[in-house]
Amino acid sequence: MNDTKLEWGSFTKRIILNKNFEDVYKCWTIPELLTEWFLEKADYLTKENNPRDKQDFIQSGDTFTWKWHNWDILETGEVFTANGKDKVSFSFGAAGNVHINLKTFDDKTEVVLIQDKIPVDDQAKMNYYCGCSTGWTFWLTNLKAWLEHGIKLNATGLAQSEVHNLVNS
Repeated sequence: MNDTKLEWGSFTKRIILNKNFEDVYKCWTIPELLTEWFLEKADYLTKENNPRDKQDFIQSGDTFTWKWHNWDILETGEVFTANGKDKVSFSFGAAGNVHINLKTFDDKTEVVLIQDKIPVDDQAKMNYYCGCSTGWTFWLTNLKAWLEHGIKLNATGLAQSEVHNLVNS
């Protein structure tokens, strides 16, 4: 019997992408690319509170407002790390923080995503640990599909009521 205890405060996801290191880093750090595979809208402000161009790399200290596809929810947060090559970390609302670490081997890139500082009350366990863990599995798969095959797995352009109808039908 395995005595491993589940740690509700963090989880790790990994995926191997058949893309070069630089292209994968850009997908996490250029707002225009982030909206191709992950978000409907991604607006960033510099430390000086100036809008960051959609085609520029985000920087440590930037703040952001994200709009999710098909949901009327805006997420605001801060970029903790964007080191220009292999690390990105940011706040993730009440769900904690997210850290992206890239590792290269041959001509492939491993993405290691760690979400930590997740609250551990019962509601947070379901909403953030389970919900985000499942969500990141999908979004990392979507990133792979988009980068390697030019397809997106997510539905876009649906009103929230249409999403509700699809889920409940």
